[in-house]
Amino acid sequence: MDLEKIMEVFRERFKEVERELSRPEVASDPEKLMEYGKKHSELSEIINLYNDIESMKSELDEWYEMKNSAGESEQEEIAQTISDLENSIGKQELNLKGLLVPDLSDNRNIIIEIRAGTGGEEAALFAADLFRMYSRYAERNNWKSEIIDSNETDIGGLKEIVFQIRGRSVFSKLKYESGVHRVQRVPSTESGGRIHTSTATVAVLPEVSETEVKIDPADLRIDTYRASGAGGQHVNKTDSAVRIVHEPTGIVVAVQKERSQHQNKARALEILRAKLYEMYSSKAENEIVETRRTQIGTGERSEKIRTYNFPQNRVTDHRINFTSYRLLYIMDGDLDELITELSAADINKRLELLHRKLIG
Repeated sequence: MDLEKIMEVFRERFKEVERELSRPEVASDPEKLMEYGKKHSELSEIINLYNDIESMKSELDEWYEMKNSAGESEQEEIAQTISDLENSIGKQELNLKGLLVPDLSDNRNIIIEIRAGTGGEEAALFAADLFRMYSRYAERNNWKSEIIDSNETDIGGLKEIVFQIRGRSVFSKLKYESGVHRVQRVPSTESGGRIHTSTATVAVLPEVSETEVKIDPADLRIDTYRASGAGGQHVNKTDSAVRIVHEPTGIVVAVQKERSQHQNKARALEILRAKLYEMYSSKAENEIVETRRTQIGTGERSEKIRTYNFPQNRVTDHRINFTSYRLLYIMDGDLDELITELSAADINKRLELLHRKLIG
């Protein structure tokens, strides 16, 4: 993949946009002026960032020349400068690649569903651990998280939980978390010290507005019932819980967290819109076979994406064959290393596809 050749195409696009902006008929048309002005801004950002990277690379070459001729006392300081500059170039190149192949959903807030899979009570405890992991990651990024609905077990596990995370670039960071997460450890409920394997399923849904996904009320079957807590005991004397069935697709959403039926219905519709958006988006992507084949998994719920092995302090992401031995830090919400690797792999694959489209 030749980044310079891709940039040649983008520079040519930039010149075309500048030519369009100089035309009187565009200047006198507010809609066209806004459209081309936006394109000009986006292309300017890409070209300026690429030029900055090239300048940093030239500076790096100069530092390498200085290192070759520097005395022993200066070697350590120059080596540190070179290391810092190489790290900066790496980060900026990833930013540039992200601008070249943007995901239009990256700035959306998200709804996350976590459900205990195989493994009984241990799977429910693992689901609770995953919820804590994402909650801690949200805190680290100064995002706001809010539980929409949950179903707890008697000993603190979660059969399922639905929660919302709002903040800057939330979807861009957590979109790779959808799929089956597997844990290998000795459960607290195991007296013989045997390692068990359990799973939990994570679904990350981008939040969408009513105008983006319109739902026909005639397609909905809405039931109300009494909210219940852990163990099934009723916690509300009124039928405030809401279950919505979208009959054309069979999608079912149930919410009981809020105190009023009206609030639970609004929450359920919010989740339903996100599920429908995900379903329609996936269907459209599946029609573009090559694009789907080159993607890092971002939405296949049946796909086993990651294993958390506690005896070996190991986390392995199977999609990119990446292993980290920082399991406890990761479970405490330190996900940046994993997310950076996943993002880089995904962007590079999409960039290869762009290269084939533009250059062949």
